[in-house]
Amino acid sequence: MAEINLFLIFIGSIGFDLLIGDPRSLIHPVQIIGFYIKRISNYLIYNFGENKKILFWGGFIVAISSIGISFCLGKIIELSYVQSKNNFFSGFLIFFGLSSCIATKELISSVKEIAELIERKEINEQNKKIIKEKVQRIVSRDVSSSSMEHLLRSSTESLTENSVDGIFGPLFWIFIGIICMKFSIFLPGPLSLGFSYKAISTLDSMIGYKYDYFRYLGFFSAKIEDIFTFVPSRLVLITLPLVGSKVNEYISIIKKSYLDGKKYDSPNAGISESIFAYISGIKLGGESKYKNEIIEKPLINVTGDNCTGEKIKLICHLILRLQFLWIIIFVLIFFIISSFI
Repeated sequence: MAEINLFLIFIGSIGFDLLIGDPRSLIHPVQIIGFYIKRISNYLIYNFGENKKILFWGGFIVAISSIGISFCLGKIIELSYVQSKNNFFSGFLIFFGLSSCIATKELISSVKEIAELIERKEINEQNKKIIKEKVQRIVSRDVSSSSMEHLLRSSTESLTENSVDGIFGPLFWIFIGIICMKFSIFLPGPLSLGFSYKAISTLDSMIGYKYDYFRYLGFFSAKIEDIFTFVPSRLVLITLPLVGSKVNEYISIIKKSYLDGKKYDSPNAGISESIFAYISGIKLGGESKYKNEIIEKPLINVTGDNCTGEKIKLICHLILRLQFLWIIIFVLIFFIISSFI
């Protein structure tokens, strides 16, 4: 019975995220994780910035402790909920916790806002500054000298990559947690896996880079994120064409997306960007600035159109459709498994 209630809470938390998003008045779990990661990382960089070995193993400790604390917090709340026979307060914590793991409304709203600002007919210097500030919040590259076209591409690449990290990755691991708890309450559950994945993606976004100190400090964080996002990104690859307008080109699109995605250093980012690029008919990749270094990213869908506000809106619709499809699939799998246990 508890796992059915957890599944209903899970479905409700998705709806809450879609309608309300993250309440500004409440402290978000990511803020707490981020504060912890930043404090320890800054300490290691400030005191041992020239010692690669200490940075390397310090990064390991930061990663494992962040994920471990997140997992344990989620597990304690899950056990409290089950052992108290569906206590309302514990149920509310799970509801809010699961909702905070999913970032559909936040991600889509921020990118749509950027697209609408860029597509206004009159863009003065003040508007350009505002647009660049908003884009800089969602990307790690330097956009201070970017053109409007590049700002649109940067926003689109962030949207397509973060759709897995912020939406489909958490959804996958939360569902795995619900299934696990059908077998034992002491196995990883939806909140413990949801919090753990959120810690993993936060670690990667904060220290999982390949320059300066982070090359060593963020090594483990980046590798762990690669592992835990591997399956969700491939599931997006094979399911996204089902909600697009090119279902008749299903096999061809998946092959092209996989081949283009493999050109990226990241085993997951390229895959997610590629499938969205082919389904929406846009070209991604090219020159980007990180710190003081210009990086030439491999081109994806070279014959595609340039990114526009309309294309961003199309991708947002695709994300919502795919999320709905995943929920239907999860419901079917959950009840099929339930009928055998």
